[in-house]
Formats: sequence, C-alpha cells, structure tokens
Amino acid sequence: MKYLVLIYGNPASRSVWASMSDEQKAAGLRAYVEFNDDLDGSGERIVSERLAAPELTKQVIVRDDEVSTTDGPFAEIKEQLAGFYLLECDSEARALEIAARIPEAPYATIEVRPVMGLTGDVDFDLADL
Repeated sequence: MKYLVLIYGNPASRSVWASMSDEQKAAGLRAYVEFNDDLDGSGERIVSERLAAPELTKQVIVRDDEVSTTDGPFAEIKEQLAGFYLLECDSEARALEIAARIPEAPYATIEVRPVMGLTGDVDFDLADL
C-alpha cells in the first residue's frame, strides 16, 4: 500500500533550524541522507522531496472557464508544507514507524495519508474512460 507522508514546518521548527551551527545543519542533512538510504535499501521510498519556501507558491484557480493565478500561500497559517515522502509499505503501522523516524519529526508535524490510487472507491472499468 502507498502512503503519502507530509512534513509540515512551523515557527518552532524554522527557529530550531535557524539557530543551528553550520556543523549541526550538516549533521541534520546527513541524517536525511542516511534515512533515505535506509528506505531505498528496503525498497519503501518511492520518492521524497523538500519543497521551496511558501512565498514561492502559486495557486491556480479555475472558475467558469476563467483561469487566474495568485502568489504565495492561500491562507495565513503557522504550519506550511515543507516536504513529502511517497512510501510503499506493507502496513499503516510501518508507514507510521517510518514517519516517526524522519529527522525533522521532533520539530515538525508529520501527516501520514493512504494513497487511494486512480479508482479509489469508485466502481468503474478503466476501459470505459
């Protein structure tokens, strides 16, 4: 089963990172490399990425066939999506175990969500599309 693991940064996690020395930051990044290598070795990591700053966000809104875009995050919120993992795990318990091992987990909020796939709960034949 696939699971999307979302990593949300917040003011506390950003201040922890900002207060770290260069050596501590390098050690934190090495922890991610080791974590990713471990997941690659087990075959559980499909992809993971760090996201750019929320200020670089663009929203696309389509209403009545009109397309508009806006800059920046839509809502003023404290937690912003900072990165993600897409995992292939045998169970939800395993996905939760992996999420708890994310190096940033002690400072961030981690969300684990099952991926439904194309058909999800919808009952139809893909050949009919």
